[in-house]
Amino acid sequence: MPELAISAEGLRKSYGDVHALRGIDLAVPPGTILGLLGPNGAGKTTAVRILVTLLRPDGGRATVAGHDVLHEPDAVRAAIGLTGQYAAVDENLTGRENLEMVGRLLHMGRPAARARAVGLLATFDLTEAGGRPARTYSGGMRRRLDLAASLVGHPEVLFLDEPTTGLDPASRLGLWDVIEGLVADGTTILLTTQYLEEADRLANRIAVIDDGLVIAEGTASQLKDRLGEDVVDVRIADPSRTSEALELLRPLAATEPRADLADGRISLPVHHGAGTLAEVVRAVDGAGLEVAELSLHRPSLDDVFLSLTGRRAEAEPAARAEDAGSAPGTRRRFGRPGRRNAA
Repeated sequence: MPELAISAEGLRKSYGDVHALRGIDLAVPPGTILGLLGPNGAGKTTAVRILVTLLRPDGGRATVAGHDVLHEPDAVRAAIGLTGQYAAVDENLTGRENLEMVGRLLHMGRPAARARAVGLLATFDLTEAGGRPARTYSGGMRRRLDLAASLVGHPEVLFLDEPTTGLDPASRLGLWDVIEGLVADGTTILLTTQYLEEADRLANRIAVIDDGLVIAEGTASQLKDRLGEDVVDVRIADPSRTSEALELLRPLAATEPRADLADGRISLPVHHGAGTLAEVVRAVDGAGLEVAELSLHRPSLDDVFLSLTGRRAEAEPAARAEDAGSAPGTRRRFGRPGRRNAA
């Protein structure tokens, strides 16, 4: 395995006048997870599609598993797995038949494809359901089957493009456990997500993309530390006085505070939460401002995301302009037989 499992330098991609990527750099060491965060249309899926050889970049260079995505696309495809935002399984086949079919497409012999299918069904807790048609599966079961299919070829590098979209909390937690197990076994993962708790739990490092650029990168702790040690949230009872309160409280903030003028909410990143909380109370009381809510908490990735992009991450991702022209659920499976079992 090369020093970097995924490397991108200055990747650019435009669709007419729309600049999806403006020159991004990524570096992912083997056996780690990079979380790619960003609002809708930021360029996350475009970056993934370039790295898995489904799109040609307009500029820049990228390698995956040591292979150049432009000059060695077949070698890249042989080394990777890809799971998109929608489960792409044949609903008329059983779970086992879906996995065996992928194995046969990867030129595995029938016995090897069957053995791999049986092993993956066990790994993803689908053994009992393996003989049932996929159309009878719950959403969480389909996602697990979909992820299992991307692992049939023992990929060195796995791309997960918002893999838990639409799952209930229990199914999402179950999939997180599986992903953590894959990394423990040495698989490298690039994960795009808008669930910030997902990136917080899973990713070794996080890159935040907005408007086609990487605007911040680091561990979750490093990104949170940019905002200060704590965050004081204040909601002014009279929203029309929010601007007045913001100017009053700005000197107390460690970095630029954020405000929702329509709702009366102000977030103050601070270094000494308990002491600053008392100062906030004295300041607003002295100005005759009525406080509807007041709280103190540690910075979250949502605070980081809001600070960097000016908006909160959506709970349910919507269709993006950068995906125009690709039908939901379409996905190429990659990987090659005979590699170490990543599952």
